[in-house]
Amino acid sequence: MPAQASSPALPADVRKRLKALDEEQDGLSEKECVEQKLSLVLEYLEAEVKDKLTDLETRMNKEELSEEKYLKKVKALLVKELGIENGAVNGDTNGCSPNGTCGSDEEDVEMEETTTPGTKGRRGRKSKTNGENKKSGRGRPPKNGSKQPTIMSMFSKCPGKRKSHDVNGEVKLENDVAQEEQAEEEQVEKKIKVEAKEEEKPVKQETPKPVQIPKTPPPKCVDCRQYLDDPDLKYFQGDPDDALEEPEMLTDERLSLFDSNEDGFESYEDLPQHKVTWFSVYDKKGHLCPFDSGLIEKNVELYFSGVVKPIYDDNPSLDGGVRAKKLGPINAWWITGFDGGERALIGFTTAFADYFLMDPSEEYGSIFALMQEKIYMSKIVVEFLQNNPDVAYEDLLNKIETTVPPAGLNFNRFTEDSLLRHAQFVVEQVESYDDAADSDEQPVIITPCMRDLIKLAGVTLGKRRAARRQAIRHPTKIVKDKGPTKATTTRLVYQIFDTFFSEQIENDDEKENTKRRRCGVCEVCQQPDCGKCKACQDMLKFGGSGRNKQACLQRRCPNLAVKEADEDEELDDNIPEMPSPKKILQGRKKKQEKKNRISWRGEPVKVEGKKEYYLKVSIDDEILEVGDCVSVSPDNPTEPLYLARITSMWEDANGPMFHAHWFCLGNDTVLGATSDPLELFLVDECEDMQLSYIHGKVKVIYKAPSENWFMEGGVDQDNAVVDDDGKSYFYQLWYDPEYARFETPPKMQPAEDNKHKFCTSCARLAEIRQREMPRVSDVTEDFEGRVCYGMATKNDVQYKIGDGVLLLPEAYNFSVKLGSPGKRSHKKDDVDEDLYPEYYRKSSDYIKGSNLDAPDPYRLGRIKEIYCNKRSNGKPNEADIKLRVYKFYRPENTHKGVKASYHADINLVYWSDEEASVDFKDVQGRCTVEYGEDLTESIQEYSAGGSDRFYFLEAYNAKAKSFEDPPNHARSSMNKGKGKGKGKGKGKMSSAQSEDEKRPEDHVPKLHTLDVFSGCGGLSEGFHQAGISETKWAIEMWDPAAQAFRLNNPGTTVFTEDCNVLLKLVMAGEKTNSLGQRLPQKGDVEMLCGGPPCQGFSGMNRFNSRTYSKFKNSLVVSYLSYCDYYRPKFFLLENVRNFVSFKSSMVLKLTLRCLVRMGYQCTFGVLQAGQYGVAQTRRRAIVLAAAPGEKLPMFPEPLHVFAPRACQLSVVVDEKKYVSNITRTNSSIFRTITVRDTMSDLPEVRNGASALEISYNGEPQSWFQRQIRGSQYQPILRDHICKDMSALVAGRMRHIPLAPGSDWRDLPNIEVRLSDGTMTRKLRYTHSDKKNGRSSTVALRGVCSCAEGKQCDPADRQFNTLIPWCLPHTGNRHNHWAGLYGRLEWDGFFSTTVTNPEPMGKQGRVLHPEQHRVVSVRECARSQGFPDTYRLFGNILDKHRQVSVSKQRLVLNYIPCR
Repeated sequence: MPAQASSPALPADVRKRLKALDEEQDGLSEKECVEQKLSLVLEYLEAEVKDKLTDLETRMNKEELSEEKYLKKVKALLVKELGIENGAVNGDTNGCSPNGTCGSDEEDVEMEETTTPGTKGRRGRKSKTNGENKKSGRGRPPKNGSKQPTIMSMFSKCPGKRKSHDVNGEVKLENDVAQEEQAEEEQVEKKIKVEAKEEEKPVKQETPKPVQIPKTPPPKCVDCRQYLDDPDLKYFQGDPDDALEEPEMLTDERLSLFDSNEDGFESYEDLPQHKVTWFSVYDKKGHLCPFDSGLIEKNVELYFSGVVKPIYDDNPSLDGGVRAKKLGPINAWWITGFDGGERALIGFTTAFADYFLMDPSEEYGSIFALMQEKIYMSKIVVEFLQNNPDVAYEDLLNKIETTVPPAGLNFNRFTEDSLLRHAQFVVEQVESYDDAADSDEQPVIITPCMRDLIKLAGVTLGKRRAARRQAIRHPTKIVKDKGPTKATTTRLVYQIFDTFFSEQIENDDEKENTKRRRCGVCEVCQQPDCGKCKACQDMLKFGGSGRNKQACLQRRCPNLAVKEADEDEELDDNIPEMPSPKKILQGRKKKQEKKNRISWRGEPVKVEGKKEYYLKVSIDDEILEVGDCVSVSPDNPTEPLYLARITSMWEDANGPMFHAHWFCLGNDTVLGATSDPLELFLVDECEDMQLSYIHGKVKVIYKAPSENWFMEGGVDQDNAVVDDDGKSYFYQLWYDPEYARFETPPKMQPAEDNKHKFCTSCARLAEIRQREMPRVSDVTEDFEGRVCYGMATKNDVQYKIGDGVLLLPEAYNFSVKLGSPGKRSHKKDDVDEDLYPEYYRKSSDYIKGSNLDAPDPYRLGRIKEIYCNKRSNGKPNEADIKLRVYKFYRPENTHKGVKASYHADINLVYWSDEEASVDFKDVQGRCTVEYGEDLTESIQEYSAGGSDRFYFLEAYNAKAKSFEDPPNHARSSMNKGKGKGKGKGKGKMSSAQSEDEKRPEDHVPKLHTLDVFSGCGGLSEGFHQAGISETKWAIEMWDPAAQAFRLNNPGTTVFTEDCNVLLKLVMAGEKTNSLGQRLPQKGDVEMLCGGPPCQGFSGMNRFNSRTYSKFKNSLVVSYLSYCDYYRPKFFLLENVRNFVSFKSSMVLKLTLRCLVRMGYQCTFGVLQAGQYGVAQTRRRAIVLAAAPGEKLPMFPEPLHVFAPRACQLSVVVDEKKYVSNITRTNSSIFRTITVRDTMSDLPEVRNGASALEISYNGEPQSWFQRQIRGSQYQPILRDHICKDMSALVAGRMRHIPLAPGSDWRDLPNIEVRLSDGTMTRKLRYTHSDKKNGRSSTVALRGVCSCAEGKQCDPADRQFNTLIPWCLPHTGNRHNHWAGLYGRLEWDGFFSTTVTNPEPMGKQGRVLHPEQHRVVSVRECARSQGFPDTYRLFGNILDKHRQVSVSKQRLVLNYIPCR
């Protein structure tokens, strides 16, 4: 056959790998062998040949071609294309080197391994490692004379079976193998000739269609599973000549206490123990490989060589040791703990001995360093999470990255990449630690941090756990912190908790004991019971009583534990729509009964129409009077009796009737089963009922607060208000079932003429209806078709001609039609999927942190006319009130668009002579809009007077698209001619009118406040700016935050102590603490504020006897005890939104129950910080309480519009939906604050910027920036510093595009040089993805065998890649990890600020919109609303944490407590 002139040249390394595949063919099927060799030569083939290969594969997939024929055709095609002359491939002459010597390593035969005496009959194991470089005395004759193997023979050497072994492990050499190969060659050559003749026939010319060649995964070693084309793949360099085999080495006199003539180690019950230094671990092929990747557990033969030393020798040098070769195979590896708490002791077990590892060889050092790294990292993780169970994933990263590795280890820094690399191992160690823990300890595996790590890294729980259980011989003992002290509680708080849980615990424990909770599929669940733990010893099958019914403690199912914990902390974002519980009691059927049981006493006191009113009645010989309380029989006898007060009685056509003002049982409120069964609540619900429904008379007393209520806190009192006789109850509060508000009962006095039928509920409901009903008054003109009025009223607000009004956005439209940003798509149509292989995951246009869906703010108008159109009868239709208003344009409504609003004041508008008619129902409130030049004070002072104040300086002409001087009629009549405005109002306050005159609320004395869990003071700062509070005392255990509080509040006494210790001191009568600081006493604290962490119970799915003990000692209980002891006038508890959902809202219920029992008015709600003037989504649960005699504050109305997805603020408790009193749900006064508003004026800094003070280098650009910098001259910008990310993370950040919505899915799959000089690797896609299929270029999309539906293979893990391997690994089940490594959008908002901004953290969208870094401390502080003058303390991570754990400032700025 003529040689192909254009045969592609194969590089030397490709030829070498082809030969290596022939030598390493054990375990490969013929197809696998061909596929691996095909992957090596594919890129060197011509396009025409590639098309033919693709066609062959397509025919095979369509079953037009059998697999056997397909393989033969592929081999024939490659033989033809590569060109073979005299056995040489592309220029190689007979496989010989230029000097004439011919290598014949591939012809060498493996050396025999016979059984060594003294090995207990151990069978020899075949290995090429030490014999493959030695010449065998018995060579196999070459098949073609003296020729080297041809390319064709390389492709034909793909046996379908492993080579057989004889008894002694010797390889059988069968002559028929060569004969079969020769016959196969002849058949292939015949096939080629036939195909060549077919090609010579004339064929019709067709334009070939470009066919994408499926990309095959690179070849792997069948033993160690490493990529054969990996440049980092290392080979064992061989043993020195004096190295001894393991049995011979073990009898060396330098190691053994006995000589070789004795029985030796066979006389030992346990294996002998030695140390080994300068070791290397390798597989049968000689590949250096890690021993901790599951190979040993899969029975892959691994061997090691090194210098063996006596067990007592601690010197890792080579002196005094015995050189040993091919020790093993390794049966097990294990960890024996930490010597001195620093370094782990790792060991191997072979059939002959145990070996403790010392120092690795130079060539094996980098591989062993990873092992040391993961072991030490496991120790850090377990210790950190055991002492800090509620920290976030970002906190763990902070701990990892700031820990300095101990001396002597072969690495110098821990990074997030190393944590994710070792995640599987770390989790397994955590599981092992949990196995060894006490049964009443909360497992570390279900902590929030571990759950995030498991999700992110795609860890398989329970993996290899059974095999590894015995490998951890002596688990490292973790020294636990003592943790928070036992909660100091008042008797009232303690009794409420103890009373409720005494029954609840028993019921829950019974339920829990009857059901063994298992997933049933993981290895842990499939293990047998151990028979040793306490639970097993109680089982009947182990001779126990069988009472406990607890599962084996060694079989704690990790899958279910993590799943339950995850479910417990899911937010109720999708709240089911259900009717609000306005009516607790529904109408009942009127039933007739015998009249002889009912008789009136006395004469009617009033007759109105057909109704005769009475004051007394006898029912079943029991006298009832108006004002008495009765129980009412329900229609359903299984329901409890209803309770009501009789407000009137009469007889009419329906018979004897009464009007019932209902009481609400505690169980029907938000308190549910936590309520006192004897406590009732007044509600505004009443109805007419037949007297026959009355069951009997009951006693309901009003429990009024005592005169000395404020001083009764913490005092032991008899809690029994009434006797529990079934007929006695009490009430102290009125309840609003829609808003879940408990308030002091309203006091309303009846008039003399309606005492016989006065109902407080009817009166209040009528008053509300009257207040809400729109009315007009003061007729000014009467036209033919309408009547004009001088005033309209709604919700007690009067609207007059000339008043400014807030209108719904749909009330009127503007003349200028702006191109709406609308739903702009960020997806590109044509993307190079080979370069950007993860871009396909961006299937949705929604970007978290985007304001595209934010509604428009209210329209503004000035009333020109109030009128009602006339009906056909000529009378005005006062039910349909209309307004004629002048329109005001906001800057973004003009032709300049959104950019104009960025630089303008947020309350700047433009006058317009355009008019619009609007419905009065569209009016949302009144506002003030003044001409700036007519103001008697500066614009800054005027604007500070209230959030409803707007001003204009110019008029806008929409037709001409121009700005003009406003007309004379635009100026307010009351301010015309005053002309004392300050222009744009950027000057300092210099008004003759003092602040005290302007803000009368400042005359009210400020509340003396105690801030518990104060952090750096964000909560107090909000109250200070609201002018209602003066923080006298603060408690904060974390020193950096306490120091920051002192810096900003020098007049405050800050206690850096445990709050439980301080309360105990005060309750014991102490006046000062151990440092001499004066403690607040009873009567000193007028307001208590704080946000207690929910430590100890937030990660558990339900309460039982164990979890209750944690909850009752939690800081929530301590905080409630502070409230009970000090009895402040106002109480505020701030926490995460999920506070209201923990444990089926049990935490919320018990909190409210304690406050109600103390006598407080209270309520709760969820607020969104972004609606109050910050560019951040931060939902917060707020519990408010007010003492008797004070007014319970309403929650503040939102001031800014915000993304609707982030504003779902209703709460479902016991299948009832509760909302707060907020009415601005779909719009608000101002536009949303954006990232651009927040930080566009800050100077550019680089990754790792650390200068604590720099210059602003410019003026503020937005209204927000002017506010946040403050009115005082502040030339120094503090804390504009950011974390120094590792070189790999920095490299990834540099490659994230600047377009909105960019994140990790936009990363290119390329190799780049990092700042530390190292190179990244390209991510390999090695598996089919069942869910996502292949790319448009027919490339694979899976990075792990789990993508094909199989179990994860540890060998598939990849590291040091620009695209983090873990993200495509687990992306399919975690929303593609949208947002990780995400950039903020200039026109969007921040995610909830976290303690440690990490690109792969829970809030991964933390990259600057334009700069290649994470957000700085100052940028995070601004996103929280902290002014630039606010000081932080400590290092950069301390400052990030102070900002993130700070309570929301701006929200509290608007909660009116007076």
